[in-house]
Amino acid sequence: MGCEERAETVVVYCSVDETIARPLFDAFERETGIAVRAVTDHEAGKTTGLLQRIVAEGDRPRADVLFSGELFGTMQLAERGALEAFLPEMWEGIPSDYIDGKHRWTAVSLRARVLAFDGARVAADELPRSWEELGDARWAAHLAMANPLFGTTRGHVAAMFAAWGDERATQYLKSLRAHGAMFVDGNSSAVRAVLDGRARWCMTDMDDVYAARREGHVSLEMVLPDMGHGDTMWIPCTVALIRSGPHSAAGRRLVSFLVSAEVERTMAESDARFVPVRPGLRDGRLNPKTPPVGYAAIAAALPRSDRVVRDVLLR
Repeated sequence: MGCEERAETVVVYCSVDETIARPLFDAFERETGIAVRAVTDHEAGKTTGLLQRIVAEGDRPRADVLFSGELFGTMQLAERGALEAFLPEMWEGIPSDYIDGKHRWTAVSLRARVLAFDGARVAADELPRSWEELGDARWAAHLAMANPLFGTTRGHVAAMFAAWGDERATQYLKSLRAHGAMFVDGNSSAVRAVLDGRARWCMTDMDDVYAARREGHVSLEMVLPDMGHGDTMWIPCTVALIRSGPHSAAGRRLVSFLVSAEVERTMAESDARFVPVRPGLRDGRLNPKTPPVGYAAIAAALPRSDRVVRDVLLR
C-alpha cells in the first residue's frame, strides 16, 4: 500500500467557489496532515446538485462534510436527517442566529445579494431602492437574473415569499415575467449579460461583482436594495457534518477548522470579500442584518416559492 493510500482523508462536497475553498483546504492539510478531497458540481446548479447527491446516497454517504455557499438547502438536508449533530470546537463568537439549534449546521461568511450594473452606462440613482420596486416595468424590462430554482437566487426568492407573503411575492414574479426580465443559468451568467449589453442590471451576489472587476471590468458597480427591513438579503455559507460519513473523525476536524475565526478572517480578506458572521471580525463598513422573519421561515417557504417559480417563470 502506497503512502497516498495510507494518508488520512476527508471528503467534502463543496459549492463554495474553488478559488476561495482550495486555499482553505490546503491550509487544513498543512495543519493536520489530513488530505482533503473536494467534490464540486457545475456552476449553474452546483449547490442543488450536491444536495441531491447527499439525499440519493442516503445511509451510505460518500462524503463527510458539506461546505455550501448558501444556507437554505443545508437546512432542508438537516430536516431530512442527512446531517449529524455536532457543535464544532471553534464556534466561539458566532451569534446564535447562525448556529442550528440542534447543532446540525453552522453558518459563516456572508455574501450580499446585490443589483449589479455598468457604471459607464447607468447611474446609481436610476436604480430602485428596494427589491420589490424592481418588479416595475421600467426596471424589470432590463433585468437579468439566475434561474430561481438554484443557489442563492433560490434562497433570495424564498425570502421574498417569507417576508412579503405569497400573494405579493407571486405578483412580483408575474411582473418580472410580464415585463421581460431575462433568466439565465447562474449569477455569473447574469453578470455577463450586463457586461455584454444584453441587460442593464442584474440580481447577483457581491462576490460576482468583485470577480468581474478582477477580470478588468472596472466599471461594474453594485447597490444593495432593501428587502423591507432596512437591508438587503445576506446569505451565509454553511458547514455541516454528513451523517455516517466514511471518515467521521477527520470530518469533525474539518468542520471545526472551517467555522473558525481564522477562516472567517481569511474569507473576509480574500478577493470575494465575505463579511464575517462574527461581529467582532467586521471592519465596520458593512454590518448585515438577519432577516426579521428568520432563516427557518425562509427555508420553509422554499417549496412554495419553487412551485410558483415553475408555474410563473419557467413554463
